[in-house]
Amino acid sequence: MVRHAAVAGQFYPSSRAALLKEVERCFLSRLGPGALSEVVKDGERMIVGAVVPHAGLMFSGPVAAHVYAEMARDGLPETVVIIGPNHTGYGRAVSACNEDFETPLGTIKVDQEITSRLRGVVEIDRSAHLYEHSLEVQLPFLQFLSPDIKIVPLVMGQQDIVMAQETAKVLREACSGKDVLYLASSDFSHYVSPPTARQEDGRVLDRILELDAEGVINTVMERNISMCGYGPVATMLLASDGRRARILHYGTSGDVHPMDQVVGYAAVVIEK
Repeated sequence: MVRHAAVAGQFYPSSRAALLKEVERCFLSRLGPGALSEVVKDGERMIVGAVVPHAGLMFSGPVAAHVYAEMARDGLPETVVIIGPNHTGYGRAVSACNEDFETPLGTIKVDQEITSRLRGVVEIDRSAHLYEHSLEVQLPFLQFLSPDIKIVPLVMGQQDIVMAQETAKVLREACSGKDVLYLASSDFSHYVSPPTARQEDGRVLDRILELDAEGVINTVMERNISMCGYGPVATMLLASDGRRARILHYGTSGDVHPMDQVVGYAAVVIEK
C-alpha cells in the first residue's frame, strides 16, 4: 500500500513541474540559502539531526531549504527519520507508518528494515499519517535531493519528556548500524506578534543550542509557547546524540507577507 499525498495543492503545488519550480524557488529565495546546492556524494556526514518548519512552502519553504542545502553539502544519509507532531488527533501516542509515501515527484520508499525493528511506544498506525502534513511537506525536498533516499515516518501525539526519551531509545535501537539522520519537523510560535515570536522562540532555540531536550519541553510548557513540535525536537536531540547545534536561519511568516500575527520558523542542524 502507498500513502497518497494529502496536502498537494494546499501546502505545495499538485503538479510535478510546478512543485519542482517551487522547491527551486525555496532554495533561490532571498530568505533561503540563495543557491541550489549539489549533493556531495562523499561528504563528511557530520549532520546527525535537524529542525525544519512545516508550513506551506510559500511561507516556510525557504527556511527549510537552509537545512536541505546543508544536508546536500554534507552528503546525504541512506535514511531520514522524520518526526513530526500529530495535528489530526488520529492514531497512537507515537505512530509510525510502513507504507511508502507518494508525492507529485513520485514515491519515496520507507526503510522497512528499520520500521520492522520498532518496538515499545512506537506503534505502526497508518491512521495517524493519512492526513498529517508535518511529514509530507518535507518529502519534496528530500526527493529533489535524491530519488533513492528512504524515510522512517513518525508522528507524536504525546509530547512529554518521558515519551520523548522512550521514543528516542526505540529509534536508536531500531537504527543501530544504519546511516540515518533524525529530522524534527516543527513550527515555532503561532499567531503572535513578530517581537514576541522572536523573543519566545529565541528561548527555545537557546535550549536547542545547548542540546537540552528536557529544557526544550520545559521552556515551551512554562512559557506557554505555541510551538507544535517540541516533542519531536526533544526526541531528535536525544536520538541523534549530537555534540553541536547550529542555527542556520530563523524567520517568521511576516518575512514573506507582513502581518501583525506571525508563525515562527527555524532551520537548525545537529552535528557529531
